[in-house]
Amino acid sequence: MRWAPTVALLALLPASALAQPPSPAPSASPDSIAAAVAHARQLVDQGRPAEALKALGALPADPRVREMTGVAYYHAGDPLHAIEELQAVLDALPPDSPARREATQVLGLSHYLAGHLAQSIPFLEQTRAFAPDSSELAYVLGMAYVQTRQPDRARETWARAFRVAPESAAARLLAAQMMVRAEMDEMAQAELLAALEKDPRLPQAQYLLGQTALFRGRLEEAIALFRKELEVNPADAMAFYRLGDAYARELQWDKALDALQRSVWLNPYFSGPYVLMGKAYQARGDGAAAEGMLRRALGYDPNNKAAHYLLAQILQQAGRADEARTEFEIAERLQGAAER
Repeated sequence: MRWAPTVALLALLPASALAQPPSPAPSASPDSIAAAVAHARQLVDQGRPAEALKALGALPADPRVREMTGVAYYHAGDPLHAIEELQAVLDALPPDSPARREATQVLGLSHYLAGHLAQSIPFLEQTRAFAPDSSELAYVLGMAYVQTRQPDRARETWARAFRVAPESAAARLLAAQMMVRAEMDEMAQAELLAALEKDPRLPQAQYLLGQTALFRGRLEEAIALFRKELEVNPADAMAFYRLGDAYARELQWDKALDALQRSVWLNPYFSGPYVLMGKAYQARGDGAAAEGMLRRALGYDPNNKAAHYLLAQILQQAGRADEARTEFEIAERLQGAAER
């Protein structure tokens, strides 16, 4: 199963989603544990979870302390310790209390971040019951469903988030787009084919199918699909770009340039088409035009290592060794940064 954990911590639901009806006023006697936990929460809210953990570690064992410790571990980027603390204390927290809801939510997110996708789902589903409109939760729960091969539940979750009918062509297109992000191409293809049965002129469906075909090296199929997409959506710059990419891989440089030129007419600020145009002009022996396209690409994306490397080759062929060396060095540095 392919899965990559989210780099940044997922946002927790706001306090309003966790709140319960006001309870009677507390006793006038001070509660030192409650005060200490409140202080730890303040530290977490200030982005200082390590300090919160240190403060909590000096407190006696108490469900409130362990719950807050789990939350602090989550914010410290340590989902495994968050799970350990919260799982141990979950049943001791009052049902439907803000602490119980918070623990449930953080357990779901921590399991997700730790790669325990099946374990995350029950907690995320419980969280959805009291926060049905959370877009962050919909994203995570839908991805967990996809990675555990539950496409219907994923589609229903995202359909609710985007406010479309779960069985509609739109819902299947949205689900496919998310499945592509998760690299679940076969699942996405099934959704797209079902969407096209419902609406043969659905924009983006043919494009996504073509993109999968292109990445798998099925160039003729990709070209046909991109052309179908452009029949439906003739102003799609990305479809022209990918069509040009497919022609370039077939070494059909004139057709590639024709498609890529239309892509930059529609979106002149994306570097990808300029890089491919530079490659096409280089293949045709027009070094000046190739250099011009690559410099335009770098104007929009100075850290494009492919553009730097191709430009270095062109400069080298033109006998401009010093300039070529500089571009090779930049490309090598960018490659090294990408691998770190």
